[in-house]
Amino acid sequence: MESEKEHWDIIIKPRDNSFSLNLGETWKYRDLIKRYIHRDIVTAYKQTVLGPIWYIIQPLFTTIMYMFVFAGIANIPTDGLPQPLFYLSGILIWNYFAECLGRAQGTFLSNAGVFSKVYFPRMVVPISGAISTMLKLAIQVATFAVIYLYFYYAKGIDISPNIYILLFPLLILMTACFAIGTGIIISSMTTKYRDMGILISFLVSLWMYITPIIYPLSVMSERYSEYKWIIELNPLTPIVETFRFATMGTGEFSWASLAYSFGVTVVVLIAGIGVFNKVERNFIDVV
Repeated sequence: MESEKEHWDIIIKPRDNSFSLNLGETWKYRDLIKRYIHRDIVTAYKQTVLGPIWYIIQPLFTTIMYMFVFAGIANIPTDGLPQPLFYLSGILIWNYFAECLGRAQGTFLSNAGVFSKVYFPRMVVPISGAISTMLKLAIQVATFAVIYLYFYYAKGIDISPNIYILLFPLLILMTACFAIGTGIIISSMTTKYRDMGILISFLVSLWMYITPIIYPLSVMSERYSEYKWIIELNPLTPIVETFRFATMGTGEFSWASLAYSFGVTVVVLIAGIGVFNKVERNFIDVV
């Protein structure tokens, strides 16, 4: 009697297309994404005294320090905006990017033990990291909104959101995708060359200074026009400037610059997926 044909619910095989995000398979593991998100949130608050309040304290103290050093000592203008709002608007975008980048760049090394024991789409890790980080972003956006309302109603400052505030979800999506793309490229590189992680950490710390967080883009036109192109090449620059323009009506916004940022984000994400898919086939043998 002939043996019955074997039936498998899931067949694991190498991807035919290195640039495939394989969203269908990732969607099947959405429960795992939820568990990763829950784990990230719980571990972030575990054994802490203040819990989520740290997400408010950190940007506020950073804002105060920027006000003292860059506005007070260096006398860098803030485009006529209240200093707390100006700095906080840049800090919350940068913090979200840096957090997503940090989560993504540790995908392979931080999860090598899990990856070597069980199979699941590896993109679950950076995607869940970007989503869980949105809680921190939401708290900081709420803090920004409270300070915003204080200056608008109590101080009577002439600031008001405009129609471009509708771009905010797109700005966050672009920030997350750019961070994930950059992070998984870094993660793929550091599986073989560990010291690349040290170099990348140093470069990321410098990256903030070519992003208009502590200064407006307009000051580059007035004082350092010959270096402005460096700032404009940064894909995060249009995101920060668009957010400030959308919420407070001040900043250098243009559809061309935003389209450039979107294009770079797509290229980096696709390149990151290609490198990521290639490295994940044999990274266990390396680490």
